[in-house]
Amino acid sequence: MKFTITGRNMEITPALREAVEGKIGKLDKFFNPNTEVHVTLSVEKGRQKIEVTIPVKGNIIRSEQVSNDMYVSIDLVEEVIERQLKKYKTKIVDKKQNAGSFSQLFVENDYVDDEEVRIVRTKKFDIKPMYPEDACIQMELLGHSFFVFINAETDQVNVVYKRKGDTYGLIEPET
Repeated sequence: MKFTITGRNMEITPALREAVEGKIGKLDKFFNPNTEVHVTLSVEKGRQKIEVTIPVKGNIIRSEQVSNDMYVSIDLVEEVIERQLKKYKTKIVDKKQNAGSFSQLFVENDYVDDEEVRIVRTKKFDIKPMYPEDACIQMELLGHSFFVFINAETDQVNVVYKRKGDTYGLIEPET
C-alpha cells in the first residue's frame, strides 16, 4: 500500500506516521500492493480526527473517526474499514471489473455478511423545480439534514445537505 499522510493544524511526527502505516497497513491483506491510501490527520478544538480514503476502481472506501486521542482514532478507523470491506465484499468486488484493486486472497475468501442492508420504507413525493437556496430553506423547515429537488436552473436532480458549522452543501450530477 502506498500512503499519503497529511496533517491539518498539526505536524505529522515519525511516531504518528509509524502508527498510521502500522495500523492501516494491516489492511494490505485486502488490497494489491499498488493501492493508494490517503490519510488526513487533524486537530479541531481538542478533537483528534483521522480521515482515510482508499480509491479503488469504481468505488471509494472511506472512514472518518474522531476521539480525544489520535492513536485511538487510528485504531477505530482501521476496525471500521476492515468491517466495511468484509460486509460489502460482494458489492464492492465485482470479479469481472474491480477485482484488480484487491488481493487475490480477499477476492477468493468468503466473509459472513452479518448485517444485510434492508430498505424498510419507501417514500414517494413530487419533486418541484426550485433554486438551491430555496431547497435549503425547505430542508430547514422540514427539519431534515438533506433535501432532494429539481434544480430550476439545470433541470437536473440535485441534493442539498447540512454541513458542520451551519453551512450547506450541494450535490449535482456530472454532465
